[in-house]
Amino acid sequence: MPSRELTPHLIVTRPALTAEAMRRAVRRGGAQPLSLPGLALAAAPDPDAARSALDAARQASIWIVTSPAAVHFMRRLAPGIAPPAHTCVLAVGRGTARALGRIGIAAVAPDRREDSEGLLALPQLCDPAGLRIALIGAPGGRGLLAPTLAGRGAQMLPVHVYRRLPPHWRRAQLEAVLATRAPAATLLSSAEALGHLAARLPAEVRRRLQALPLIVSSERLAAAARGAGFADVQVAASPAPGALVAAALGRLLRG
Repeated sequence: MPSRELTPHLIVTRPALTAEAMRRAVRRGGAQPLSLPGLALAAAPDPDAARSALDAARQASIWIVTSPAAVHFMRRLAPGIAPPAHTCVLAVGRGTARALGRIGIAAVAPDRREDSEGLLALPQLCDPAGLRIALIGAPGGRGLLAPTLAGRGAQMLPVHVYRRLPPHWRRAQLEAVLATRAPAATLLSSAEALGHLAARLPAEVRRRLQALPLIVSSERLAAAARGAGFADVQVAASPAPGALVAAALGRLLRG
């Protein structure tokens, strides 16, 4: 573990609503988290329409829940929600599966790749022709799932229980990034967050981030980050908080 004099700072770009698990992982690793959300999350703009979509999802054979945020907003829209007994519930990652478990819904998640590709490799989705599949999340994001499953013959039912918005940074958050002098790296698991960071940050803050190591959750995101001006990009073993933190600390300890 790094000494106190060299305590690393890890910049957490997950939305405030879902960042706590990452912040805990950073602290467990002996580092200090700094918050610079790449996204903001909000409830669906039309709650009645979202509830109607959730009700229609009860006719689906499979539910795919895309994130812990989807679980949070699904529960806010329909407290006590539970899928019918015949419905198979799939989660994109183990964090989402745990969030579902906390509200009494058992879900299957990929063992290895905790992303869209990992989910699409599950046996439940290899031959979904003729099945109704409810995709529960927000508009945009997970853009691979719906077209791939539709191409395999599934009938897709989008259920938008929340939305992603551009972030609004506090001045203190921006100043904390600029003031970082200890070994530091940025943790990133969302292409949409990358877009906001690259396009909306003040130039001096963006340049500061681009000068730091960037730890990302997939090769696809790494390519996008390099295209956005990040030169020192490393791919973590998975999008899990512990994996991102471990990759960041390993990179910083190597100098």
